[in-house]
Amino acid sequence: MRISKKMIITAASVALAAVLAAGATVGYLTFVRSPVDTPAQACREGAPADGPVAVAAGASMTRGTLGADWVGALRTRPDFAGHRFVNAGINGNTSGDLRERAGTDIVACHPDAVLILVGTNDVRDGVPVETYRANLTAIVERLTTETTARVALISVPPLGEDLGAGINQRLAEYNRAVTEVAAHAGAGYLPFHERIADQLRQRENPETTYEFGFGLAFRAAARHHLLRQSWDRVAHSHGLEFFVDHIHLSDRGGAILTDLTAEWLRSAVPGTAAGR
Repeated sequence: MRISKKMIITAASVALAAVLAAGATVGYLTFVRSPVDTPAQACREGAPADGPVAVAAGASMTRGTLGADWVGALRTRPDFAGHRFVNAGINGNTSGDLRERAGTDIVACHPDAVLILVGTNDVRDGVPVETYRANLTAIVERLTTETTARVALISVPPLGEDLGAGINQRLAEYNRAVTEVAAHAGAGYLPFHERIADQLRQRENPETTYEFGFGLAFRAAARHHLLRQSWDRVAHSHGLEFFVDHIHLSDRGGAILTDLTAEWLRSAVPGTAAGR
């Protein structure tokens, strides 16, 4: 059979269309798709919840469309039956962004508990530590003034798995601010960074140099959404354990955060199985 130029062009066009469609699918599922129960769905449009309301506020690590969805994992736990978990994570947010939307995305939900995990983008964008501290302080003060919620600040996890990297040396200053703001405000403090760092120090594998970029994040998403690989398998393909792309959580990293937040919620929020 003679292959004509027209057949080659047609096959190439079909292949290109398939690649573009796959790329669009990955882009939508990872960067465009909304998480379950956003503030708009749960607080500004939906009816008030019958049970306790917990708001998880932060950036893409909280949004959970790239990497493990720890907020979604909390919803599946039997001891939180009847709770509503609002996902107020927005990709790329800094502490300043969260401060600006604290009223519409947290206060408006009339929460019983608020979990705040923000700071990765502050470190990466070079936001001064004092600005970061001021933003966290303002967020917590607004929540304690305008709601009756219990508030917990979560320490920012490492960027990549090389604790000695320069970016992680800078990150330590931001986590000192998290600790101090929580102590001053009487808020909860959840040592997420410390839990991961402890396990990183015990591992035998060599450290992997921090090298986050959009391309790596997109490849991680494609492995998960197109090839159906678990987030742990995606992480391992990049030589990592707790992160799929040096920032977003693997299943193992997400499980640590889910356990940590669940432990605090059981003690802080009336109406959980442990408190009945």
